[in-house]
Amino acid sequence: MTRSPEPGVTGSGLSFGDRLAGVFAERGQLCVGIDPHSWLLSDWNLPDTAAGAESFGRAVVAAAAGRVGLVKPQVAFYERFGSAGFVALERVLADARQAGLLVIGDAKRGDLGTSALAYAEAWFSPGSPLEVDALTLAAYMGVGSLDSSLSLAAAHGKGVFLLAATSNPEAEHIQRAIVADGSYAGSSVARAILDDVGERNARVGRATEMAASVRAVTGLGSIGVVLGATLDLARFGIDVHQAPTEFRTPVLAPGFGHQGGNIMDLISIYGGYADGVIVSESRSVLSAGPHRIEEAIERRVAEVGAVRG
Repeated sequence: MTRSPEPGVTGSGLSFGDRLAGVFAERGQLCVGIDPHSWLLSDWNLPDTAAGAESFGRAVVAAAAGRVGLVKPQVAFYERFGSAGFVALERVLADARQAGLLVIGDAKRGDLGTSALAYAEAWFSPGSPLEVDALTLAAYMGVGSLDSSLSLAAAHGKGVFLLAATSNPEAEHIQRAIVADGSYAGSSVARAILDDVGERNARVGRATEMAASVRAVTGLGSIGVVLGATLDLARFGIDVHQAPTEFRTPVLAPGFGHQGGNIMDLISIYGGYADGVIVSESRSVLSAGPHRIEEAIERRVAEVGAVRG
């Protein structure tokens, strides 16, 4: 994978990494997914329509507000309804912003050049109806292909999460494949993405220190990765005990709860990355239904907090 010039470091406000660290300190590491599956809409006595998905999403946001600091709408479940679905998603996002929640848009976009920039403008531009705080991206064409997205994210204090090691079995033979040449030759694809992200966070952190003429407090970078909670990361060439310690890499961790990941294994799974892990849960919380979701969220917040001490 080819490394490209670092995206610009700007902005008068806090970076996404700084805001994420603040959320962790105040509300913990649990992130509530917003996934209006057809069966969940039925269980919630809602129609399988854009209006039903909107009602579902806004109810989840209301339940999450004041209990967690992060929500993650799954864009696909709104996109399936076409333009009406995007209107519904925009209203859910507006509620989340009003509630002061950090929003991770789970869209898994991936492209290059001006196309990648157009996606970034849709999701990162202040005032955009689709504006989120962070977005999941796919780097199948190389991390450098996303430089325009990374640059715009940095300029607006937004974050990104690049798919690195995902839980679906179909991905393993690609993500464990060995990079043939370049800076990351001999590493697995997943490890190469992780290392590239770590180096980018370090360069941004050092540039910020130089611009401010102060020593930065150890904190989180604004570029993260997706590492599934149900994986043996060592099989992907990832040594979790060699995590960056100065400019740490955030990790979006799907797979806890319904998919089988045990929160009690958080530290053994992620090692040195554990402090920066976003524990993402959807069905295990959402299946509690509209009248018990607050209780389910509070229970999971307590369980995650107990593991982290």
